[in-house]
Amino acid sequence: MEYLNFKLIIASVIYSVLGILILVLSFVVIEKLSPRMLWKEIVEEHNTALAILGAAFMIAVALIISSAIHG
Repeated sequence: MEYLNFKLIIASVIYSVLGILILVLSFVVIEKLSPRMLWKEIVEEHNTALAILGAAFMIAVALIISSAIHG
């Protein structure tokens, strides 16, 4: 029963939700700071370079968040 430590499970869920919220919030901030709407450029204009830039941004922020959570 050591594997089912509910304190650790709850902490993992809270940190996961917090990390996702920070990631979404940082994407919204970048969206507001950019001169054009990123989502419209990626989806409607098929801007591959901007899609790669957005993916790199999300991966970088996710790595920072995971490092902060896990220490």
